[in-house]
Amino acid sequence: MRNRLGMITPNGIVPVSRPSGTWSHFLNFPALKRWATIATPLRGSVRRTELHTPMKLSKSLNVTLVSVVLVVGIRATGQASGPVTPHTQVVVLGTGNPNADPDRSGPAVAVVVNDTAYLVDCGPGVVRRAAAAEKLGIKALAAKQLKTVFITHLHSDHTLGYPDLIFTPWVLDRADPLTAYGPRGLRAMTDHIEKAWKKDIQVRIHGLEQANQTGYKVVVHEIAPGVVYRDANVTVTAFAVKHGTWDQAFGYRFDTADRSIVISGDTAPVESVVDACHGCDVLLHEVYNPKGEEMKEAHWQQYFKTFHTSPEELGDIARRAHPKLLVLYHQVLHKQPEEDLVEQVRRSYSGTFVSAKDLGMY
Repeated sequence: MRNRLGMITPNGIVPVSRPSGTWSHFLNFPALKRWATIATPLRGSVRRTELHTPMKLSKSLNVTLVSVVLVVGIRATGQASGPVTPHTQVVVLGTGNPNADPDRSGPAVAVVVNDTAYLVDCGPGVVRRAAAAEKLGIKALAAKQLKTVFITHLHSDHTLGYPDLIFTPWVLDRADPLTAYGPRGLRAMTDHIEKAWKKDIQVRIHGLEQANQTGYKVVVHEIAPGVVYRDANVTVTAFAVKHGTWDQAFGYRFDTADRSIVISGDTAPVESVVDACHGCDVLLHEVYNPKGEEMKEAHWQQYFKTFHTSPEELGDIARRAHPKLLVLYHQVLHKQPEEDLVEQVRRSYSGTFVSAKDLGMY
């Protein structure tokens, strides 16, 4: 494998070269050490990540850094090569949950392959987060290019952006219908959304806007576990997960020419995630912090144990799944510092992992 190092800035994704000298020298590079998430090569393996808190950069840099993501691989000899942009990128558009956190948009992930975007879930703000990623250089996430979405389950925090994904790209000249894959009930949800916006559709098509008559339509596929999608870029396989009392909930595996990516969706610990990953390049998995005031109540303890995955449980899953990179997303922090959740995961898992931020790229 090769080094992959990029910095997301207001001017786009900028390749960053490794400073000269030893890797210990690199880890002392002041613009990265204090706040980047770093994976350190170690004789053909990769040491676990370290999460650092933001620091104020020198005013002389005169730049606002939005996010830095470093995913490092090395050759078997331990020799590093120059930065390479992979054909497949994972962009976390939203890491949020039902809490109204202004820094965490609703859950949504984009797998971008050869300038084509495939979304997983569409929480609140999905199209605007995609537009932000476009401004940072990921042209596949332009609004009118958003054409395919895979829904993990129908909880509102994962689908409140669905009308946005249907209508906003259409208003911005998408002519192709949206194609949506997901559990039973997705077709009924889609039909109701179209009915709810019936007047809007009529005015836009028949009024002075003269909108096209196809871009707001949705081709819905209610799926079962197995391969649900395949094109020249990617094969997508759905697998069942256990999200409390939902009758259906899915995770997804994306296989491309250069990477394998598994997204858990919302789930309690299940063996299907381990089986789906099985040494995958990237595993995105939800996690909650079992600390916090509300977790002292028996009701909430039972709820989260039934619907979600704790750091200790995630550590067990990751140890057996062997992902090259574990990405924590859809983090439920329960008003605790993010570093507390990261430390709990670290105690249970010694492999490479990062705690995702909105617009993080992996």
